[in-house]
Amino acid sequence: MKMSIQVRLNGFSFCILNCSNNEIAWYKKIDLGKEHSPIQILKEIEKLYTEEINLENEFQEVIVLFSNNLYTVVPGAFFIEEEASTYLKFNTKILKTDIVAHDMLAHDLVNVYIPYTNINNYFFDKYGEFEFKHNISVLLEAVLAKNNEGKNAQVYLNDYSGYYDLVIVKDNKLLLANTFQYDTKEDFIYYLLFTAEQLQIDPSEFNLWLLGDISKDSDNFSIAYTYVKNMDFLIPDFNFTSKLEQSKTFHREAFSLLKTLTCE
Repeated sequence: MKMSIQVRLNGFSFCILNCSNNEIAWYKKIDLGKEHSPIQILKEIEKLYTEEINLENEFQEVIVLFSNNLYTVVPGAFFIEEEASTYLKFNTKILKTDIVAHDMLAHDLVNVYIPYTNINNYFFDKYGEFEFKHNISVLLEAVLAKNNEGKNAQVYLNDYSGYYDLVIVKDNKLLLANTFQYDTKEDFIYYLLFTAEQLQIDPSEFNLWLLGDISKDSDNFSIAYTYVKNMDFLIPDFNFTSKLEQSKTFHREAFSLLKTLTCE
């Protein structure tokens, strides 16, 4: 059994892969609506552990993904590990108690970020050594592994109902990786169009690929389609099966969790 866990300030998700038959055995997503503090999120996670029998399994591997906007992507040539916090200070408020971590990515990139220490400590007490990384690192790795050649920019939007991760590449080069919080559909489209304007890419020409909590009948999809004509849902390709009664959007919704789960 292998398990991936995604922690957001507005909820969290768990996914278990059974390596004996290469099948998704369990998936649980908790949405809390508004954002909470890491302390409150941990209380909700602890509550789930008292209620959910699937979490009593023995796990060969546990991976925790932190989804927040407390990160910045740095070219590898400029990254100095001892100065990691310096890269964050321009766009993130760093507390003395914060631990700064980093993920080494493809294309000589480094994602520097702040994980939630209290939640890391909780999982360490439960499982001992485990892997953790930033959620957008998973999206970046997946995007950079694709063939993104061509004259049009490729825009990847992973929505989490209240914020979304945005990754933009052109000619196999990363143009942007950022996270935007929104309250309304107008906010949703504003950040996308503003980003396109700043990068001088035309909304009528770039390709927008959608992941996460967005569907064709949603207001966010409708307003995006008003301005962006080349848009579609990304269809992830995973090499395991699932007999769970999940929605048709399961693979898009749980993309990051599923992407980190593999059986050798």
